Amino acid sequence: MNETTRSVPRLLRMPEVLARVPIKKPTLYRAIRAGKFPRPCKLLGGRGSAWDEREISAYIEARLRERGE
Repeated sequence: MNETTRSVPRLLRMPEVLARVPIKKPTLYRAIRAGKFPRPCKLLGGRGSAWDEREISAYIEARLRERGE
């Protein structure tokens, strides 16, 4: 694997995000609107969305730090 391949972020679709952050879709969208959850990026064609895996991991780590883990 070369350096370019390693630096490309992995994009997660909605089912993967909901599997990692066990909340319902409406709660997820409310958190996005409130600025409390990372915003997705639009995929080619403009109809699909995905989240940067690093941002989702950082969100989870921040929640764990808040509770003192």
